[in-house]
Amino acid sequence: MSDRLRVGVIGAGRWSASAHLPGYVRSPLCDLVMLCDLDRELGESRAAQFDIPEFVTDYEKMLARDDIDVIDVVTRGDHQDLVFAVLEAGKHCLVEKPVCHGYQDVWRAHRLAVSKGLKTKVGLTFRYAPAVQYMFELVKEGFIGQPFIFNGYEQNSQWLDPNNPMDKRIHKTKPEGEEPWGTDFSREGIHVSALEGYGAPTIDIGLELVDSDLTQVVGILANMVPYRRRTNLDSEWERINIDDADMFIGECANGALYSMQSSYVTVGNYPGIEARIYGSEGALIVRLVEEFGVIQTLHAAKPDAVEFVPLEIPERFFAPGAQPDDPWSTAFYGNLVQNFMEEITDGGEENQGNFAQSARVQEIINAAALSHREHRWVNLPLDGEQSVTN
Repeated sequence: MSDRLRVGVIGAGRWSASAHLPGYVRSPLCDLVMLCDLDRELGESRAAQFDIPEFVTDYEKMLARDDIDVIDVVTRGDHQDLVFAVLEAGKHCLVEKPVCHGYQDVWRAHRLAVSKGLKTKVGLTFRYAPAVQYMFELVKEGFIGQPFIFNGYEQNSQWLDPNNPMDKRIHKTKPEGEEPWGTDFSREGIHVSALEGYGAPTIDIGLELVDSDLTQVVGILANMVPYRRRTNLDSEWERINIDDADMFIGECANGALYSMQSSYVTVGNYPGIEARIYGSEGALIVRLVEEFGVIQTLHAAKPDAVEFVPLEIPERFFAPGAQPDDPWSTAFYGNLVQNFMEEITDGGEENQGNFAQSARVQEIINAAALSHREHRWVNLPLDGEQSVTN
């Protein structure tokens, strides 16, 4: 395929403007041709900002276009219906996480895409950070040897303040037709949130580093700040039972140990992701934390030199048009977009971070939630288990 890909984006909000749209603008492999959002004023403003020739409020008009190759779903909330509509329309699909809340549905979407010869990509943003891509390469080259232990962490203080609404959308009127999250106040009724947030891409990084599936997990979900505003339009706090902190540990099929902690109420700049992999021949620690103007670092150590030293990230891991002062959202997502455009135009089998990989991540999230609710270890795969979504 030699022509530039033609891209339509559904969603014109904050994350679309700071991550998705800049990535397409910088990529030499595609053109942004249409933007869709229910908020006409916001959408038209974004279309002008990024020089997108056409704006619509009805996504079906985008699906009906024969000249659009790729559709990007970057909406808040559930994505499942849009994802299946995009695939049925015969478009390559990029979607923000989660694809679906239940891992079986993600596998169903993956199978549909494969049957139609379509490529998929999920917003597991942090695997595309240049530091993480370099980390993956070092692990594949044998830098750590046999993987022993993975630790994943998220520090994110966005929801420490209860006045910060749970719903990050800027509403002009009260949302209608949406079932409110976190209305079951029992321990077992907690709504999965942080674990599906930046927990998901950190789980994804860990799976790549240990190069193995998990065979069992045990986890706990907690609601540390129980009362807060639900939307920007609310002035009063209300009880919202979501997991704003969680932890789980697991065992891998290759014998490695695996641990995760994600949270919305831990002091520090977000995304605040740290991933550590320790093996028989070495160890690597990546930090994706915006501190003092630095958005990513990678450190390495060996058994005969146990002090961790910083590694310089080679230029080849940065996307076209990358700038030294890019915020993390633009820097990391620029790589994600460019990678997806390359995978489609190359026409080969390569397709990292696709719906199959997202299904593996979602199954672990479902298993950790089930472990919390039933107070026990949960075996993977979940076939034969009662699958719990939200």
